[in-house]
Amino acid sequence: MDFFDAIMVPFRWLVSAVMVGLHQGLSAVGMPPASGWTWTLSIIGLVLLIRAALIPVFLKQLDAQRRMRLLQPDLKTLQEKYKDRTDPPSRQSMAQEQMALYKKHGTNPFSACLPMLIQVPFFFALYQVLSGISTRAAQGEGTGAMSHHQVVQFDQSSIFGASLTASVLHGGSGNQTAVMVLTILMILAMTAAQVVTQKLILARNPLPGDTGSPFMRQQKMVLYTLPVVFALGGVFFPIGVLVYWTVTNAWTLAQQFFVRERRTSGTA
Repeated sequence: MDFFDAIMVPFRWLVSAVMVGLHQGLSAVGMPPASGWTWTLSIIGLVLLIRAALIPVFLKQLDAQRRMRLLQPDLKTLQEKYKDRTDPPSRQSMAQEQMALYKKHGTNPFSACLPMLIQVPFFFALYQVLSGISTRAAQGEGTGAMSHHQVVQFDQSSIFGASLTASVLHGGSGNQTAVMVLTILMILAMTAAQVVTQKLILARNPLPGDTGSPFMRQQKMVLYTLPVVFALGGVFFPIGVLVYWTVTNAWTLAQQFFVRERRTSGTA
């Protein structure tokens, strides 16, 4: 077991345990245990639980973004000061003054990315759980908190004819055309949600001279690069992981709309 795999073990157990618990709850209220929709709702429930737990972090992220935008004029002045000075002592002095600015404003470049960074291990844990289910089913094994029976059940489940464990490049059981169509639709949905989310972030609380600031350039880079990431990653990930990813982006978009409405009404 390598270092990365050792780190991911508790996350795989937690992700699979939450899915199993939600699946058992849904089955108890009458949903068919072997239905792909029951397992899909379990994945959606996993997203909702994780994102609900991250609401305090999201609020801190909003504050961090606000502080980052407020210090942009100072950063721009600092960059102008050292624009033509490329010697190592000047570069070091610039870095020290920049860190002092971050400290003064109580923020740093990474604080605005904290919710995304926290979610990364859960995303990869779900990918590891789902991508290995077909192999576990064939070998008579369980995975994480999922028993062998649940692994087989999940491996045979599908939505709209597309297996939850199948991907465009790696195939899987079920109708591969359905897998391709559903993958494309979810990539489009998650991309649209991300683009609108970034547009809302860029439009919130504009400051004079903010257009060319490092913060705005960073946000614009995210705006244009993430759709490419979604398109390239989407063909590798199983349908179940794409469900998680799509619902996550939809939640993020809903949060940004909520923030905008609260600011518009003057309650935040």
